[in-house]
Amino acid sequence: MSKAAPNRPPVSLSCAVLTISDTRDSSNDTSGDYLVDSLLAAGHRCDARAITPSNLYQIRKIISDWIANDSLQVIITNGGTGFTHGKSTVDAISPLLDQTITGFGELFRHLSYQDIGSSTLQSDAFAGAANNTLVFCVPGSTGACKTAWEGIIKEQLDSTHRPCNFGSHYHA
Repeated sequence: MSKAAPNRPPVSLSCAVLTISDTRDSSNDTSGDYLVDSLLAAGHRCDARAITPSNLYQIRKIISDWIANDSLQVIITNGGTGFTHGKSTVDAISPLLDQTITGFGELFRHLSYQDIGSSTLQSDAFAGAANNTLVFCVPGSTGACKTAWEGIIKEQLDSTHRPCNFGSHYHA
């Protein structure tokens, strides 16, 4: 694995975006669109994209297939992390992770607190890694996706970011 290299061009990562929602489709998936556009603007690729209802087994199947795909390095999900009766993202994805990135959820809630106050405690945003694939799970609102992308993910996927980043470790 290589270290942060500010003198080299940033690496381009192969990414996937999954929207977890019982109400969104390709015509109104503003959060998924935002994440794809942000990945592309940062020089990464979006090689897979899907929308699925908040069904534990459907989520798990898509994520499992993507984790098993050696060409994908990053998965970003949006939706299903809030405090509702139907949420299933955490239960679907957590068992698939080889390790968790505890600081991601903590930092997301800290940044989110600055925008929405104590309501951020209802977010179960989390991240981890499985089979050499990073997995970031963020809330489904476009605002929350912007907070996660601008405040954490963009910088951490940038292989030139110092003192450390995930991009240096997860590129092919």
